[in-house]
Amino acid sequence: MAFTRINAKMIQAPVLPGQRLFSQRGAMLAYHGDVSFTPNLTGGQGGIGSMIGRRLANEDTPLMTVEGSGSVFFGHGGHHVHVVELTGDTLYVEADRLLVFEGTLRQSTMFMGQQGGVMGIIRGQATGQGLFTTSLQGTGSVAVLAHGGVFELPITPQKPVHVDPQAYVAHRGDVRSKVTAAIGWRELVGRGSGEAFQLELSGNGVVYVQASEEKL
Repeated sequence: MAFTRINAKMIQAPVLPGQRLFSQRGAMLAYHGDVSFTPNLTGGQGGIGSMIGRRLANEDTPLMTVEGSGSVFFGHGGHHVHVVELTGDTLYVEADRLLVFEGTLRQSTMFMGQQGGVMGIIRGQATGQGLFTTSLQGTGSVAVLAHGGVFELPITPQKPVHVDPQAYVAHRGDVRSKVTAAIGWRELVGRGSGEAFQLELSGNGVVYVQASEEKL
């Protein structure tokens, strides 16, 4: 049930009987067919634990359950949309960047401390991503939001990737992340580029980077 890209800021998603989609509330632009939209109160496929975890951190993004038979057009805020096809692996992405994803994917909430211990927490605070992130695991389609479009960079053990934290969108695969400082004498005297922190990703996978340093 792959999503169809209409343009850079809109996708079309088929809705089939017996199958569900989960979308960000307010993301439906138009639809045809017999389709229903219901507020999801239990954190998508992640259950009540996922919802509680994000609400305790004030990082909850409300979802809608989409069911029926037809087709729905999704977009949000004029942001660019990028589609990721998961094939049994895991995508890590901030909840407010999720536009829509298939119900075949298992959603959960991960405490940033699990991904790098204390450095994971520092990463969340330093980059403005918060203390929790969302993971989607399984086989299915995901559409994420970004400023200025998205490009994909492969990550290998021999070739880690350094990303501006504000340009980071998501990553997938067996990837470890940490924040590294890039402060030199120019930053200390106020003449630096402003890139005081970098997000270093190593392992095997892919990182999705937006062509902008603007947060959603």
